[in-house]
Amino acid sequence: MRRSLAALLASLSLTGCETLSYYAQAVGGHFELTASARPVSEWLSDAQTPPALREQLALAQRLRAFAASDLGLPDNGSYRRFAGLTRPFAVWNVFAAREFSLEPEQSCFPVAGCVAYRGFFAHTDAAAHAAGLQRQGFDTAVLGVPAYSTLGVFDDPLLSTFIAWPEADLARLLFHELAHQLVYVKGDSTFNESFAVAVEREGVRRWLVAGGRDAELRRHLESRQRAQVFAQLLGATRAQLASLYASKVEPEAMRERKHAALAVLAAHPIYQRHASRLGTMPNNALLASHAVYSRRVPAFERMLAAFGGDLEKFYAEVRALAALDKPERDRRLSGYETGMSTTLR
Repeated sequence: MRRSLAALLASLSLTGCETLSYYAQAVGGHFELTASARPVSEWLSDAQTPPALREQLALAQRLRAFAASDLGLPDNGSYRRFAGLTRPFAVWNVFAAREFSLEPEQSCFPVAGCVAYRGFFAHTDAAAHAAGLQRQGFDTAVLGVPAYSTLGVFDDPLLSTFIAWPEADLARLLFHELAHQLVYVKGDSTFNESFAVAVEREGVRRWLVAGGRDAELRRHLESRQRAQVFAQLLGATRAQLASLYASKVEPEAMRERKHAALAVLAAHPIYQRHASRLGTMPNNALLASHAVYSRRVPAFERMLAAFGGDLEKFYAEVRALAALDKPERDRRLSGYETGMSTTLR
C-alpha cells in the first residue's frame, strides 16, 4: 500500500503552491474507487451478480482481448476488475478559460505533465473550485466524465459509470483509455485526446466489422455523423470568437459581442439537444474543452490512412511525433490535415 500511495502522489501531485486538500481528495478518491474493485472473474462466478451486469462484464473482457490482439493496445491488468460506484461519474473535470481567450488554463502534474483541466472525485469540490475561478473572472465548465486513466501507473478498473453502455460506446471508451497508455505526451492534451479519439473510432469500426455487424456499424457511423454536426456548430462559434478576441475592439464592445454569439449558440436547436448532457451554458471554457478532444482528430485519421490502416506503422509515427517539440509536432500535424506532411518513419 505504501509503495502504491507513493506512486499515486507522484502521479497526482501538483507543482507550485497547492492546498493539501487537493492531494487528499485525489489520493482518497482514487483509493476509495480501487479498493472496491473485484476481479471480473469473481463477478462472473458470483450467483448474486445481475444477469445484465454479467453480460456486460463478459463483453468488456472480449473487447479487452480484441484491443490487445487486433488493435495493438496494451495487454495489462487494466479493465480486468470491476467497481460499483454510488455516483454518476468517476470524476468531474473543471475547464477554465479567460474572458477573452479560447485557450484552456493548464494544471501541471509531474507524471501527466500540464493538462487542460483539473479533476475532482466529488462534484461539490469541482463546483467550489470552478466558483473560485469564476470570481477571478474566468469562464468555467464542470464536466462529469465516466472514466479516467492513470496512464498505466495502476490497473484501471471497469466502473459502473459506463459498464451498462451500448456495445459500441463501451468499446469506444475502453479503446480510448487504453490508447492513452500506449502514447502520451506531457503538456499536450490536444495531441493526447485527439490521438485517443482516432484510435477509438478505428477500433470500434474494426470491432463491428470483425463481428459482421453491418447494421450496427451503420448506426454507429450515423451517430458519429450527428456528433460531427454538433462539433461543426461549436467550431463555427469558436472561430467567430477567436476572430473577435484577436481584434482591437474595446473590452465592453467585445464582451457584448461575445455574449451575443454565445446566446445564438445556446438557442440553436442542435445545441439544445445536447444541453442537458453538457449541463452548462456555452462559454469559452466549454468551447476550449471540446477543441481539446476534436481539433487534431482529422490529422490522426489521415495519418492512419497514409499508412494504409497499418496500426503498427501508425503507432510508430505517433511515437515519433511525440518525441518532437510541440511547435514541430503541431506543424507536422497541420501538414497531415492539409495533405502536405511527410512521414517521419
